[in-house]
Amino acid sequence: MSKLFTPPRWRVALVRERLAPSFPADVIRTSQDVARAFAFLAEADREQFWVAALSGKNRLIGTHQVSVGTLTASLVHPREVLKVLILTSAAACVLVHNHPSGDPTPSAEDLAITQRLTQAGALLGINVLDHVVLGEGRYTSFADEGLLGGTTLRVL
Repeated sequence: MSKLFTPPRWRVALVRERLAPSFPADVIRTSQDVARAFAFLAEADREQFWVAALSGKNRLIGTHQVSVGTLTASLVHPREVLKVLILTSAAACVLVHNHPSGDPTPSAEDLAITQRLTQAGALLGINVLDHVVLGEGRYTSFADEGLLGGTTLRVL
């Protein structure tokens, strides 16, 4: 007689953090809005990668710190970014990270992860509207530079 196997039963939950950054507005329309909203990253001494979950009308649903890296790199996997977007029922997102060097020029790795996240998001119906790299007093927007292949933030 064989024993019955009882697989684990899981419950997935989204938990609101008590201490979250405050943002100047609840709608993100431009890369400048993104840079202003995530200005607190300019002070960080290590790379941080964040994602902003947006509704279909670019309303900010919430933000999530995906990873904290080193002075020059931050490990990002599509699974970690998309998990929070699925849980928040996001229609779109904006990717944001900082360069502690102060130079917001995207690296080859930045370009590669943006392409992977854009493709993965498209499979799930979640548009990556922009990836903003913050530096010291300036930023680079993938959407503004035409590096996203057509999807961009839009004025509503």
